[in-house]
Amino acid sequence: MENDVWFRPFVWLDYRLALIFMVIIPLILLIWAFVQRAEGIQRLLTIYWRVSSLLVITVYLMIGGFGVSFLSGLIGRILIPVSLWFWVDLNDEIEYQASGPLKLIFTSWRWAMTIYGILGTIAFIPFLGCAFSPTALKSSYCRVWLEAPLLFKEYFHANSKPAFLGFLGIMSLVIYVLYLSYFVLIKLGKQGRSATQQ
Repeated sequence: MENDVWFRPFVWLDYRLALIFMVIIPLILLIWAFVQRAEGIQRLLTIYWRVSSLLVITVYLMIGGFGVSFLSGLIGRILIPVSLWFWVDLNDEIEYQASGPLKLIFTSWRWAMTIYGILGTIAFIPFLGCAFSPTALKSSYCRVWLEAPLLFKEYFHANSKPAFLGFLGIMSLVIYVLYLSYFVLIKLGKQGRSATQQ
């Protein structure tokens, strides 16, 4: 029975909050930062979009019904707040930027994203078992997380098969992991916590 999941409304609330805080607000902020020529905020938001693409990949993995999507979703929730505070030079540049509506709203969003990321990570940990057990993945306990991605598929990929979209997700995940590995193992050692140093 599909309606036996008491936390379904909370899962859907999480997806709605993710749409607002992880897509709509940062998109508006990025456009605003370009218009205002706020370079520090621009750079940090560009890094944010690169990192948060893991959650887009997660949606496609969920459409394909892959358990690894629960692992990538958790890692994405951890990496996003880290990426927003990791860069010492960008933190300084934003800190010393003249006060104004953009700085205030960006700072508020950054703190909100951090809190949302921490709470979301804690709430998502109990579902990690879905990543490692095919039996659990078929249960309504895990499948409730696939409902919103499948609705997304109906809206934007109605004529595509879930297996094909899942395959695109796997390919994207491989590229993401390779890039992240290159960054952590090679680039990070050279540039440290400076986003501008080449």
